[in-house]
Amino acid sequence: MKKEIHPISKPTLFVDTSCGIEFFADSTVKSDETRTVNGVEYQVFNVEISSASHPFYTGKQILVDTARRVEKFHEKVAKTEAAAKIRKGKKAKKAKTLAKTKTETKKKTEKKEK
Repeated sequence: MKKEIHPISKPTLFVDTSCGIEFFADSTVKSDETRTVNGVEYQVFNVEISSASHPFYTGKQILVDTARRVEKFHEKVAKTEAAAKIRKGKKAKKAKTLAKTKTETKKKTEKKEK
């Protein structure tokens, strides 16, 4: 092997932030945070999802919503539904004008008959 071209491997503690599970491994990732466990100093690396929380491996769905995407979607849907209830659609407008023209034609025919 050539010297000084390979990254340095250090003991690393991977922490799954969605479920709190910790994994020990050697890795070349760099982290400023460290933690000592059983006299060994590990660099700590936080991950959002791992095999302990991924639905493929666990067999159950765990909702990991770090960016509030689900809540934002529900708020958007509720907002559009509320606006749709207030706003009159084309069908309502057409029905109103059709009813208005029918009443006008009835009044005209009644006047002609008198």
